[in-house]
Amino acid sequence: MSHTEQRRRLRAVFAGTKCVSPASVYDGLSARVAESVGYELGMLAGSVAANTTLAAPDLIVLTLTEFADQVRRIMRASRLSLIVDADHGYGNALNVMRTVEELEHAGVSGMSIEDTALPTRFGQTEGTDELISLDEMVGKLKAAVSARRDPSTVILGRTAALKVEGTEGTVKRARAFAACGVDAIFVIGVESADQVRAVHEAARLPVMVGSAPASIKREDFAAAGGRVLLQGHQPVAAAVKAVRDVYTHLFNGGAPADLKDRIASQGEIDKLVNATAYKNWQRDYLGVKGKS
Repeated sequence: MSHTEQRRRLRAVFAGTKCVSPASVYDGLSARVAESVGYELGMLAGSVAANTTLAAPDLIVLTLTEFADQVRRIMRASRLSLIVDADHGYGNALNVMRTVEELEHAGVSGMSIEDTALPTRFGQTEGTDELISLDEMVGKLKAAVSARRDPSTVILGRTAALKVEGTEGTVKRARAFAACGVDAIFVIGVESADQVRAVHEAARLPVMVGSAPASIKREDFAAAGGRVLLQGHQPVAAAVKAVRDVYTHLFNGGAPADLKDRIASQGEIDKLVNATAYKNWQRDYLGVKGKS
């Protein structure tokens, strides 16, 4: 499947009537696992990339090159339609153009550019969100759209305005984002389906929703114009716990055989890493003989 086909699949989701949740992935192997259980959409968050690539928190210390390289590794291994969180585009509007170029080349199906002022400025109060001006954000999104080379690539305008300017300010920003030519609006801090509906009706675009109260179902968001709903990043947290548990067991003298029911079998691993194909290539191109 080509990158354009993957992007068209994502566009079909945004053009549809259902609200779906992508798999939160962080490397090629996790993307393969997601595909093996049936996912067609994946999400690489900036926080997850920072955690897994640098073992660092989500403070925008990850570089565009590091992020794009991680995307390439994921897309080399999978056929997921991958949405990525490109944060603030790694700088001003010209940096956004470079970001779109690099991430599109890496194979993403969609990317969001946000209006949060990043990275944290000197003297900023911890835990607060500060937004860049609407004029600056409009410049960034226009630059993003102009830098796109494959018209199938989805550009999302992301806003944190619900937590700063309320629904009215969010609606104003969403309408302005839509006028820039973006394909969808990504809203974080959602507390009700009515907020999503207000954004959808103002922008006349599909909406992607960040974390939201568990009491609001995907069907509620679908009826309000929501097409993608994130569900957090539990897979990487699960991986950390599983690895720690195994390390602890072995460090404390536990036998590897005791882990049999708690880890993937070699057969499962072989399937995920395409071991059979590599074995055939060894035979065909290296003259490696099978065991008798």
